[in-house]
Amino acid sequence: MDVITLSRLQFAITTIYHYLFIPISLGLSILVAILSTIYLKNGNMAYKRLAKLFGKLFIVSFAMGVVTGIVQEFHFGMNWSEYSRFMGDIFGAPLALEALTAFFLESVFLGVWIFGENRLPKKIHCLSIWLVAFGSNLSSYWILVANSFMQHPVGYVINNGRAEMTNFLALLTNPYVYGQFAHVLTSGITTAGILVVSVSAYKLLCGENVEIFKKGIKIGAIYAVIGLFAVMGTGHLHTQYIGHNQPMKLASMEALWNNADPAPFTLYATIDTKKQKNTNVIEVPYALSFMLNNKPSGEVKGIKALQLQDQKKYGYYNYIPNVELLFWSFRIMLGLGMLMLAMMLITLYLVWKKRLSEYNTRWLRLLVWSIVLPFITNTVGWYIAEGGRQPWMVEGLQKVADAVSQNITSTEVWISLIGFTVVYALLAVAAIFVSVRIIKKDVTAEEGGGL
Repeated sequence: MDVITLSRLQFAITTIYHYLFIPISLGLSILVAILSTIYLKNGNMAYKRLAKLFGKLFIVSFAMGVVTGIVQEFHFGMNWSEYSRFMGDIFGAPLALEALTAFFLESVFLGVWIFGENRLPKKIHCLSIWLVAFGSNLSSYWILVANSFMQHPVGYVINNGRAEMTNFLALLTNPYVYGQFAHVLTSGITTAGILVVSVSAYKLLCGENVEIFKKGIKIGAIYAVIGLFAVMGTGHLHTQYIGHNQPMKLASMEALWNNADPAPFTLYATIDTKKQKNTNVIEVPYALSFMLNNKPSGEVKGIKALQLQDQKKYGYYNYIPNVELLFWSFRIMLGLGMLMLAMMLITLYLVWKKRLSEYNTRWLRLLVWSIVLPFITNTVGWYIAEGGRQPWMVEGLQKVADAVSQNITSTEVWISLIGFTVVYALLAVAAIFVSVRIIKKDVTAEEGGGL
């Protein structure tokens, strides 16, 4: 493989691994804060024990997110130095602010929360975890501000072959970042809710602290349902935005080769990218036009027309991303989202009817394994966001082929790729080992003294 392909593969592995932990941190920090607040209000020890258990899992995900995030930043200097030279003036500002504001806030008050129990007034201790939750989610906003420029450049001027910032406020209020941040935040809420349901179901199967983990399942399912409805709503609005501002990404997600008015939504198709056509198609008439325009009409441009349009604007090149992978990633994301919603609504129905107990083993086993669903969904969702802008590194300004370092060899990239992957595998084993120990421990075995 050439340097570009290897560098893309390495960054993809790093990003996917990093992004396994980020949604947990975003959603779980808020949920632990909610559990702590409920305990503060009613003094019920069950909520305190749940807050401590899931607070420990939050700390594991936070630590893993920090370690993998630092490694990810090495890539910009190692494999993507031309990108750093081109984008450094713009990309550096939100990353610096993320470290100075969000990460600092999150780290300091996480320490206050861990060591402050029984040493601080209860209200101050509870406030500290809310500040951790605010810092976690503020951190994701800064990162997405930087990423949104790559999707939709704003507030810049090209000078001496570099993108230079002219309007920082435009960067902060990039329309792309609103939809992306809302979608990431709500997917984090969904992930955390299902994590709580899964762990609580495991504890019920073990017959351990039944009353505590019945509360855990109920709260986790409610939290997940709120997250799922919100992630679907924000996803819909963000897709409408993409349809108008990144039409090639949308057309590729739909494998829509030709212009259509009204445009159908394709449920299934055999995609032939060489002949640029689909066969064995199952589709819903009018649905894509309705999804984008809130009415059953309106033209959606196809891949062929957009390719000609981009060639006319940017010069002769292949501007079509991996259509087959985007098409199925989008359907996996939608399908798993609907499956998670159905599972959580059924769980709440069983809780409401008082039919969910430690003896309902088949459903509890399904809930335990449901934890894999949000991680798969988050991964394909992130691929859609990043893979859909190919071949651009920065939409309309810099191609991926122009962003890679010019002074590295395939052998050097192979060495760092294998090295990081091995380190990540060891970290994954360590994180799983620690998390399983935390989950298996009796939540009533210790009280007070911090986490």
